Amino acid sequence: MKGKVVIITGASSGIGMSCAIEFAKQGAKLMLAARSEKKLCEISDKINSNGGNSSFVVTDVSIEKNCEKMVQKTISIFGQIDILINNAGISMRSIFKDLNLSVFKKVMQVNFWGTVYCTKYALPYILKSKGSIVGVSSIAGHKGLPGRTAYSASKFALQGFLESLRIENLKNNLHVLIISPGFTSSNIRKKALQGDGLEQGESPRTEKKMMSSKAVAVHMISAIKSKKNNQVLTANGKLTVSLNKFFPRLVDKLVFNHMSKEPDSPF
Repeated sequence: MKGKVVIITGASSGIGMSCAIEFAKQGAKLMLAARSEKKLCEISDKINSNGGNSSFVVTDVSIEKNCEKMVQKTISIFGQIDILINNAGISMRSIFKDLNLSVFKKVMQVNFWGTVYCTKYALPYILKSKGSIVGVSSIAGHKGLPGRTAYSASKFALQGFLESLRIENLKNNLHVLIISPGFTSSNIRKKALQGDGLEQGESPRTEKKMMSSKAVAVHMISAIKSKKNNQVLTANGKLTVSLNKFFPRLVDKLVFNHMSKEPDSPF
């Protein structure tokens, strides 16, 4: 990774922040993107003070012009782009009948369209460098989760988009990785939107028992180096994806029972 120019969206916390730290350790040049200027500045300063090479740009990936600006700033500073990590995302928790459609649209705008926008503007440079585009998906992109309709829809859409992009560019040596963590310890559940659009504030799960965001970042770097197309993380995630191919009705029931055990579950 030494000398590679890497853009990371959603870099101010969770998986994105861990990616920034782990890529920096391996000598990558970083452009960090997120909405919080304060957090981006703190992370970038920390990386640079430890001998890394990091810059940042305040970016809301749901706004197309922001994504174009992010790419342009990367080129103006580093002159190339080798890897794009589409990590920015939001979640939600509500049964569909109680879900305001504005929440559904917001989740799609960030998780799906944010990936489309960033990829659109970065693609010419990544094709030139024969680099990698990474999409951070979820087990929810392989199996629909009750109470997460918008989130699952956004991740299914993300996977379809990136898979199509990979096949379109088979002759161009474009590497596309779709990585699907299971439940990962981060603030995404605290920030998850309820049916009325308000943040739920507290995670309904025991965060300490989940895979760490650092572990996700380490797996991601390894998958990029080995040019993997898809990677599903955690034993439960792999089991869910595998079983669903052969026993979808059984997995429907297992997933429902699992999600219904969450505190304050609507099921």
